Amino acid sequence: MNDIVQPGSAQLGTVFAAAVSREDQWRQLSAYARAWAEASANGGATEDLRTNCRTQLAQISRLEHCWAYPGTRLLDTLRDLLEAGDASSVARLARKLSAALMSGDYRRDESAWDAAEASDARLLDTLPPDLDSGAQGKPYFEVLVVTPSDPAQWLRSADEVRHMRRGEDPFEYAVLHVGSFEDGALAVMVNPNIQSVVLVDGFQYTSKHDLPDLKQFLARNMDIDAKSIEPGAISTRLARAIDGYRPEIDLYLLSDRSPELLAASEEAAPIRRIFHGIEEPMELHLAILDGIKDRYETPYFDNLKKYAMRPIGTFHALPVARGKSVFGSNWIRDMGVFYGTNILFAESSATTGGLDSLLEPTGNIKKMQEATARAFGAKKAYLGTNGTSTSNKIVVQAICKPGDIVIVDRNCHKSHHYGFVLTGAQPYYVEAFPLTQYSMYGAVPLRTIKQALLDCKAEGKLDRVKVIDLTNCTFDGHMYNPRRVMEECLAIKPDLVFLWDEAWFGFARFNPLHRARTAMGAAAALTRRYRSEAYRDEYKAWKEKNPNPDDATLLDSGALPDPERVRIRAYQTNSTHKSMSAFRQGSMMLVWDEDFHQVEGPFEEAFFAHTSTSPNLQLIASLDLARRQMELEGYALTMRMTELALRLRQTINAHPLISKYFHVATPADMIPAEFRESGITDYGPPHGTWADMVDAWHNDEFALDPTRITLICGSAGFDGTQFKGLLAEKFDIQINKTSRNSILVQTNINNTHSDAALLIKALADMARDIEKRLAHEGKTGREVFDARVKSLMTDVPDLPNFSRFHDGFRENPKAASNEGHMRPAFFMAYDEDNCEFVRLNSEDVERRLKDGPEMVSANFVIPYPPGFPIMVPGQVITADTIAFMRKLDVKEIHGYHAAVGIKLIKPSVLSGRASSMH
Repeated sequence: MNDIVQPGSAQLGTVFAAAVSREDQWRQLSAYARAWAEASANGGATEDLRTNCRTQLAQISRLEHCWAYPGTRLLDTLRDLLEAGDASSVARLARKLSAALMSGDYRRDESAWDAAEASDARLLDTLPPDLDSGAQGKPYFEVLVVTPSDPAQWLRSADEVRHMRRGEDPFEYAVLHVGSFEDGALAVMVNPNIQSVVLVDGFQYTSKHDLPDLKQFLARNMDIDAKSIEPGAISTRLARAIDGYRPEIDLYLLSDRSPELLAASEEAAPIRRIFHGIEEPMELHLAILDGIKDRYETPYFDNLKKYAMRPIGTFHALPVARGKSVFGSNWIRDMGVFYGTNILFAESSATTGGLDSLLEPTGNIKKMQEATARAFGAKKAYLGTNGTSTSNKIVVQAICKPGDIVIVDRNCHKSHHYGFVLTGAQPYYVEAFPLTQYSMYGAVPLRTIKQALLDCKAEGKLDRVKVIDLTNCTFDGHMYNPRRVMEECLAIKPDLVFLWDEAWFGFARFNPLHRARTAMGAAAALTRRYRSEAYRDEYKAWKEKNPNPDDATLLDSGALPDPERVRIRAYQTNSTHKSMSAFRQGSMMLVWDEDFHQVEGPFEEAFFAHTSTSPNLQLIASLDLARRQMELEGYALTMRMTELALRLRQTINAHPLISKYFHVATPADMIPAEFRESGITDYGPPHGTWADMVDAWHNDEFALDPTRITLICGSAGFDGTQFKGLLAEKFDIQINKTSRNSILVQTNINNTHSDAALLIKALADMARDIEKRLAHEGKTGREVFDARVKSLMTDVPDLPNFSRFHDGFRENPKAASNEGHMRPAFFMAYDEDNCEFVRLNSEDVERRLKDGPEMVSANFVIPYPPGFPIMVPGQVITADTIAFMRKLDVKEIHGYHAAVGIKLIKPSVLSGRASSMH
């Protein structure tokens, strides 16, 4: 339906967000119909315009059976008017339907379902049989019914459902019917309004609709093999397929087989409830509402609203509670005016009265944690109110103890490094592949991670390697293949713990493409895989070929873990506030650990150590609401934001003027070819199809998240910081992260097409300004401009790798593994007598780099950007690090003050340390 280049295509091979491109198609039909009506009214040629309308409506109709609105009656009416040549009525009705789809009016206004305004008596009987006029204003969703019944009965069936509705029902839904497995699967994929699916036993597998590319599309997106479906199992097989694609959807089965036996089978596990035929239609109706209610309920937020409305007398340490100190003030009354009463009435330091305790939850926070775990596909969930910086420290402290080795990306967030200092764990730093041209790093190759494991194995300390700690996805959009990473590392050490920092990636759970690249998605998939008989057979065959696999086999081939020994132990942290509708510092810790009983005590201690005893109640409530939103509309929102990002990428890079000065980095720019096995270079036509993107995301070692757009501005003569400021000051566009020659444009569920247009317009305006300026300034101006571009795009500093820990902080300086004792180095700096300073550009630096003694960092040095530590406590400082620092043009460098210089541990102190270590 959307080929990105020409919105309005209905080829499934290029579908991304069908709901978005569907709106484009309807707008195009409305435009064609309006042109036809105007030509008809003015006596102009009309036949070609009428043909355009026919062709566009035919395109739209290919997939309209997947939506409840506008439904069969309105579509038939539109076709009848078109064939009758009533151009003005077609234009009015097409405009009405297009507007209703774009605004969502059909969800809350029953007149959107009524086409009577098209001035034809045949249109009066178009009120849909599946909307209750007494239910306006309630949350709306759609129920898909997959049924073997005659399509001629579907309208009557929907009418019967309508009559079961009651005024006290909390939600409103419309019913749509399809008659096959393929149509049911397709509807779930393209229609995000579907929240419940009713499967009526006996439907056929094959669609009767004319969709030649349907089978390919379904096979690419769902694990479907029609030949493997046993007789009588088509309903449960479809249930499993839907559950794998959109696990949030409630599934119901109506069967005339023995429901008691069916309910106990493994095949029926994803199904919420099984009914015997249609003997209890009202129970089905109530079950559907109850399923939505489970996801809609926000235990903490609901209780907080009730608390705020109670007449409370506060005698605790929180003066702003109830707002009396604010609204009764002569001086800060404007605070109450600005924030309103609810935020103050809903404040308290009490944990009674239904508010519960974040530290020892037994009531609604406990229920909230359970709902969060369900929504995000975890075994357990904990709530963070101090940001993911603190969540990372909690998890690191829970799963590590002094002496444990952690194989970790040197470029991970500083909170991980501080966590190692707190716990005494020894980081074994592994390097990501560099993107020197953009002054940023990518992600750590799997081979590098496995080599680190094998180095520890060769030195007899594999038992001490506890954790693999990686950032997924990175700030710049590099997504690991967590399933592949976990499987191949577990083949070397089957009880490894994986900490995936998914601070920027919390939204990824809610669409199937991103979900495959998440920690919890990988944990669920590997758990199913290792428990299956098929995997045991696969492992047995591999073991027969590799009875005693050597290190080369483990390093370079897809080794398999022993199903009898392997444990799935994955932790994910996410900054809920970064990608979902939560207040700042809202975070989550998700757990899938088959040995969590060994960790639960330490985890609680770490949680107590780092979590405030006075957490912000509004922040907790926002986490509750963020979960509700994502579980009910996360699929629609994440698909829409990704579609928007794809359009931005395409528009910028294809625009003849904008692309002269600005460029969005493609997968080929951001990921070296050896890690893109698919060979994909960019997303969307003319570079490839949507199918190519799906295949790349499923199989490549690294993939690039399209929602994180690295916009190269160096070719326009702007460094990242300068360009960020210009966008903010002149165009009111806010950007977070920059590099030497780029900015990061991040689309999220908050963005709209208007936001995208604002950015495109800004880039076009700046490109035109550059053209005018260069034309005015002549040759001299062009030379100055070219020199500036060269300095930003060509004369870029090399990126420094982690060197090594000083011998005084290593147990075996000659070992291939590079882990070190960072904690003692960190605390040495607390005593100023242990430290000295050298100025960055002094002769002392050059002399010591050449002749010694070695310079060893006393603390973390973290420039922003790029935001990773180029020095950690105990690290030997080398020439490439000094060269990089000298070329930095950023103002913010944590741990470094130019006035005093680089803080070092004195050689005399290091000498004593080395003697005691060895």
